[in-house]
Parts: sequence; structure tokens; C-alpha cells
Amino acid sequence: MMPPFLRRMTTIGRKEFLHVMRDPRSLAMGILMPLIMLFLFGYALTLDVDKVPLAVWDQSNSPQSRELISRFKGSRYFSLKTNADSYMQLEKAIDRRDALIALVVPPDFAERLSSGAASSLQIVLDGSDPTTATIAQGYAEAIVLGWSRQVSLSTLKRRFPQQAGIVPPLEIRPRIWYNTDLVSRNFIFPGLIPVIMMIVATLLTSLSMAREWETGTMEQIVTMPIRRWELIIGKMAPYFCIGILDLLLSVGVGYFVFNVPLKGSLFLLSALSLLFLVGALSVGMLISIFAKNQLLASQLALLVTVLPAFLLSGFIFPLENMPAPIQAVSHIVVARYFVTILRGIYLKDVGLSVLWPQSLFLLGFAVLILLLAVLRFRKKLG
Repeated sequence: MMPPFLRRMTTIGRKEFLHVMRDPRSLAMGILMPLIMLFLFGYALTLDVDKVPLAVWDQSNSPQSRELISRFKGSRYFSLKTNADSYMQLEKAIDRRDALIALVVPPDFAERLSSGAASSLQIVLDGSDPTTATIAQGYAEAIVLGWSRQVSLSTLKRRFPQQAGIVPPLEIRPRIWYNTDLVSRNFIFPGLIPVIMMIVATLLTSLSMAREWETGTMEQIVTMPIRRWELIIGKMAPYFCIGILDLLLSVGVGYFVFNVPLKGSLFLLSALSLLFLVGALSVGMLISIFAKNQLLASQLALLVTVLPAFLLSGFIFPLENMPAPIQAVSHIVVARYFVTILRGIYLKDVGLSVLWPQSLFLLGFAVLILLLAVLRFRKKLG
């Protein structure tokens, strides 16, 4: 036979579940909104800088300059859009956003290379987009440096055949771990899951108690023979199920649609995600207890979840680059720890031996906020 407390929680949960099923807005918010965010961020949000529009003014028009330009054309980082004949054409191309970077080859480029004298190239960048300009500059310098090194070795071998086997003593050979191709989607998608779960779970539960006050059914709940913690857990149960569904959708869309690899333990990911979900639902329940109308509750939920989850979790913006006071505030944002956990599991295949501090914070946060919600709720009117 079912224990009395479990029977009471089941009754409350069934009532809340029926309400959610009969409310298309809650279902859309709980299921469609996460899907829209997944596809929107998955396709639209990228930190990769590929196919940067390139303009070239080749004043040398020599085999050497054409070979250098072919390096740019053959790179996946640049796309040659404009062949200019003057600075005016380069300026117009950059003003129209037909080009974000321009390469200017001087007239004496080939002669200076052939004579062994130092030569120079000019790279013009569109500073209105400083992030892309900085990355594009690094790509361009790497291409020029690689080509210049090859030309120098060829010249050395041609002039001094006896030294043909001599190579520079130091050569950098970078090796990238965890995200070999530096695909930003593999970095963004694991950080997107906590943001979605935090926003949806908190927003849904923030309307729960407020709805009872607005519809006048709080009087019936107050008179029910049920403890406070049984009521709160029972009302959270349907949204917990929706959160599990959102987690499954997020992992499935990431793996099957966006090809985001999951290198770590799916069991550990699920367990810690459920722990995070309890904390997010408790935040929404606490907001719902304080705010007795749905409009205020939804506004508070968005304020508490959206801004911290996007700005202070490390989802997109590196926390290390922020001022010290902002970094200090970010330590109380639970999404920050869950982003670290998911990226560790997704990309590095690390376990609790590495992630135990973040996991301990999730546990403490969930227990603390749930306890605050239970203590704050009073079974009385007025």
C-alpha cells in the first residue's frame, strides 16, 4: 500500500499534470521553446571565422605574388571576392562589406624576394568588427608566414646547395586536444543545455503557485491535509518530467542533428542534469511563492535566469576576461558550474574525480533553494 505522504504528493502531482496538459501555452513553453532555442542557437550562433571575404590588389602581378594569393584562395578561412586596381576600390569593397580584409602586394614584391631583400605586404582590416578582424589577421599572418618560410628555404637551397639538408632548428607543431577541429558548435552546444533547462524549468514553475492565487484555488489548497514540502514537491513533479524530456531532446538533437560528440558518461550526465533540474525548479517555485501574480512571477524568472545564464555562466563570454567584481558575482550562478560539468563530460570525458566541486555545488544549491521554498511557503491566506 502506498504511504500516505506519497499518496498526497501523487494527488497534487496529478492535478498539476492535468493542468499542464490542458494548457497549450505551458506545453509550448516547455517543449517547443527548447526546440526552437536548440535549432536557433545551433545553426545561427557560431564563433567560427570561415570564408572571410577577401579583396586583393596585386600590384606586382608576378608568379610569386600569384602563388601567395593562391594560398589565400585555397584556405578555408578566406574567400576571394574582389580584385582591386586601387585603394579606392578596396575602400569601396570594405565600405559595402564585400570584403572584411584586403591584401595589398607592392609593385617591387618579386624583385625584392629574388634579390633576398626584405619585402613587405599590407593587410587592411575592417575594424568595425574587431573580433572577426583580429581572428582574420591571425589567419592571414599564419598563411604569409608559412609561405615566406617555404620561399626562404627554396632560396637557401638554390643559392647554397651544400646546405640543402639544413632546416631551422625550432619548429612549432601544435596539437589540439578535446576539440581537434576547433568547431565552435562543439563548445557552444554543451553550454546551451544548462541555459535552456534553467530558463524553461524556472519559468514554468514560477507560474505554479501564482496561478493558484490568481484563479482563487489557493483556498482549497490551504485547507487540504497536506504538508508544505509534500505540496511543493507534488507541484514540481510534472515540470520535472518536462525537464527530463527537454534534456533528452537536447542531447538527441545535439548528437543526431548537429553531430556534437558525447565522449563522456551518459549516466553521469543524466544524474547531474537531474540534480541541476531540481535546483532550477526550486528557484522557480521560490519565485512563485514570493510573487502572487503570473506576470510578476514570469518577469522575475526571466530576470533571475536569462541574464545570469547567458552572461555569467561562461556559455559564450569567457569569465576570465570580465572584471573581478563580475567574476565574484558569477560564483553564485549555478549555471556556471553546470556549464563546466557538461563541457567536461561532452568534450573531455572526465568524471566525478575532476567534477566533484561543481557537483557538490549543484547538490548544495538544490537542497538550499528547495528548503527555502518549503520554509517560505505558508498555508494561510492574506
